[in-house]
Amino acid sequence: MTYVYADSTAVLGPLATHAEPHCYDLCAEHSERLTAPRGWDVLRLAPDPSAGKPSSDDLEALANAVREAARPPQPPPPPPEPTDRDGRPESGRRGHLRVLRSPES
Repeated sequence: MTYVYADSTAVLGPLATHAEPHCYDLCAEHSERLTAPRGWDVLRLAPDPSAGKPSSDDLEALANAVREAARPPQPPPPPPEPTDRDGRPESGRRGHLRVLRSPES
């Protein structure tokens, strides 16, 4: 439901598909009982019957989501091997000391 103040009209239509700051979703009971202020008109728009059915885009998005959820999780890549300032691989580290591999190996 929304109000068109310039036309003094309350418009009732299908549920909103996205958030609008001046629109309100009403249940069937309240939309049937709605009355407008004195001097205002109530315009009731009939919902499109085909709008409630899923479209091919909706079905494709659902299938893609199911495929994505069924994929096994990928393991994270191994961390890079630490190197010293000269770019040589370190073989161990203890506090501020480190053990370097021999350049011959």
